[in-house]
Amino acid sequence: MSKAIVSSLYDSEVFKMACRQFDKAADAINLPDALRDRTKYPRRCLAVALPVKRADGSVTVFEGYRVQHNLSTGPSKGGIRFHQHVTLGEVAALAMWMSWKCSLVGLPYGGAKGGVIVDPNQLTENELEHLSRRYMQEMVNFIGPHTDVPAPDVGTNEKIMGWMMDTYSNHVGHVVPAVVTGKPISLGGSQGRREATGAGVAYLVKKYLEDLKIPITKATVAIQGFGNVGSETALALAGYGAKIIAISDYTGGIHNPKGIDLKKALTYVQYQKVLRDFDGGEPISNETLLELKCTVLVPAALERVITEKNASKLRCRLLAEAANGPTTNAADRIIEDRGDIELIPDVLCNSGGVVVSYFEWLQNLSSFYWGRDEVITKLFAILDKAKDSVEYQMRKFKFSRRLAALTLGIQRVADAKQSRGLFP
Repeated sequence: MSKAIVSSLYDSEVFKMACRQFDKAADAINLPDALRDRTKYPRRCLAVALPVKRADGSVTVFEGYRVQHNLSTGPSKGGIRFHQHVTLGEVAALAMWMSWKCSLVGLPYGGAKGGVIVDPNQLTENELEHLSRRYMQEMVNFIGPHTDVPAPDVGTNEKIMGWMMDTYSNHVGHVVPAVVTGKPISLGGSQGRREATGAGVAYLVKKYLEDLKIPITKATVAIQGFGNVGSETALALAGYGAKIIAISDYTGGIHNPKGIDLKKALTYVQYQKVLRDFDGGEPISNETLLELKCTVLVPAALERVITEKNASKLRCRLLAEAANGPTTNAADRIIEDRGDIELIPDVLCNSGGVVVSYFEWLQNLSSFYWGRDEVITKLFAILDKAKDSVEYQMRKFKFSRRLAALTLGIQRVADAKQSRGLFP
């Protein structure tokens, strides 16, 4: 009989939410007690202090984390988030979801995540570089191409990954492109990586609309979040013929029933950095955007935005979770009970990014590089296979789609732990 542990280290609402999802899935597949806590809780974590000399000569100490959830199926994999509301519990939850995501789509990775408590918009370019390099310096003994492979996330990008790769390479004395993914092409980045998550979301939306017999050219789309994932999703869906009627970022949103001029919006954001005061439609709040009447709703920002307060007010036909954990457990139950909204769960929906990160890692390790068409073709083939396995699991056990996806991911990690046994 195994004794359950209760971890206070990661105490946060988002970590509790991920744990409740795990418990429900573990119950559904009758996961043995001896495997439950081993599969559920993160393997290890590191908290670091990051002193950075500011432009005015002062020194600010930032706090950073890295959580490695599972190392049983390969090196751990996951982004690094620079955001003012980062917590250790949030990073642990994101690492847990990464484990199930990698497992679901068949990648030889465990899940990990990193974060620094900082608003990157408040830093100069030099300060941002110093913070990025200092974070990697503190992580040098904790990560590596066969241990843990970081990537960009909220508030980070390919430039930051380039700085981090350079820092690690300088420390070990030779170039190690495979230590991070999501790098610039000139440093060994993969063709197609920048748009991979959004392209994957759009592809799955197209496939599910086909299942629902809804022509994509008749579909209207509202997207909360206009960063890398949200904007690439918008471009890809518009390319398929869908009409993007609403977009937003943390400063607010824009609604235009006739369709938003994405090229104009992207140019505006490139120069202004935010969507505020963009004149491509009527201004709306992020909360209002989620409740717009549309065919497809894409939460592509942060977690826990669809709650028990607004779940009953959603007016979409398809909910595509481009963000991690955007729907709370209580909202999930409401949406399930409604029965009129099809859900593409996050661990499937936004897995395109980690799939192409895997391709980038493979290319780095072999020093053999692929063209964009080959990358995207291989990506869509993996997404098709993962979608088919989720739909089969759903029909076979009469699970919800989220439960089907989570049980597949969790079972594969548990099987690996069972097969490896316990090191005494």
